[in-house]
Amino acid sequence: MTNPGKTSAPFGRTLCAMITPFTGSGALDLDGAGRLAGRLVAEGCDGLVLNGTTGESPTTTDAEKAELVRAVRAAVGGHASIVSGVGTSDTRHTVELSLAAEKAGADGVLVVTPYYSRPPQDAVEAHFREVADASGLPVMLYDIPGRTGTRIEPETMIRLAEHPRIVAVKDCSYDLLGTQKVLARTELAYYAGCDEHILALYAVGAAGCVSTVANVVPRRVAEILDAFEAGDTARAARLQQRATPLIEAMMAAGLPGTVTAKALLNALGLPAGPMRAPLRLAGREAADGLRAVYEELVAA
Repeated sequence: MTNPGKTSAPFGRTLCAMITPFTGSGALDLDGAGRLAGRLVAEGCDGLVLNGTTGESPTTTDAEKAELVRAVRAAVGGHASIVSGVGTSDTRHTVELSLAAEKAGADGVLVVTPYYSRPPQDAVEAHFREVADASGLPVMLYDIPGRTGTRIEPETMIRLAEHPRIVAVKDCSYDLLGTQKVLARTELAYYAGCDEHILALYAVGAAGCVSTVANVVPRRVAEILDAFEAGDTARAARLQQRATPLIEAMMAAGLPGTVTAKALLNALGLPAGPMRAPLRLAGREAADGLRAVYEELVAA
C-alpha cells in the first residue's frame, strides 16, 4: 500500500539535515563528512541536506560550503540526493551560493526566508523567484518563522508553486492547517522539518522529512515512514511515539539540535567534532542525559 495523497518526492523521502564535522582544531573535516554521509545513506537516508542551520551554515565560508558538497557527493555518488542550503538575508549572496552549489554537484538548493530584515510578502516572493531563476537546480523553500521572523504565507506559497523550479518545502511553520491548504492546491512536495511532525505530515500527503534526529538514528526515522507506507499505521504511530523522548531531548530541551546531535555523535565515536562559536559543545550532564535517552530508544 502506498500513501494515495502523497505528492512526488523530488529529493527522496528520508532526508537528514546533516551536521558539518570539524576537526579538533575547528577546520572542516571532509573525510569525516564523507564517512558520516555514507553511514546515513547505508542506514536508510535517501537524501542529505548540507549547509543548513544544523550544518552550522552561519559559521562556514562560501568556499567551505562548496567543498562540503563536493566531498559528500564523492562519498555517496548517486545513492542519495544532495540538497545544499544557500539561504541568506541577501538575495544577491543567495544567488551566488546557489550557482556555487550547482557547480559543486548539488541536486537542489534549500532557500530559507530572508531573516532579520523581515521583508513583506511581495519581497519574500520576489526573493525566491530571483533565486529560482538563477540556476538550473530545483528549489526547496524553507519556512521557519520562529527563526527568521517572517512566515511564507500560504497564499505566497501557492503563487510560488507556479514556478517550474520551486518544487518542495521544508516545513517548520507549526501551521498544520496552512500546510494542508497548500498541499490541497499545489503539487509542492512538503518535507517535515520538525521531527515531531514526521508522521503527521506524511499522513496528510507530505513527501517525507528533513530530520535532525536522523543524524543519530537514521534507521529509526526511516522505519516510521516505511511502516506507514506499508499500510501499518498503528506501527508507524508506535515508532513515532518511541522516538518522541529522543526528539524532545534533542530538539526541545534548551540546546540547538546541532549541539545535541554532535554530542551524541561524538559519544558514539562518529564524525562530529567541536562546534564553531558562538555555539558550544554540550556539557557533561547534558551529554550523559542525551546518551541515556538514545540508549533507551535503540534498546526498544
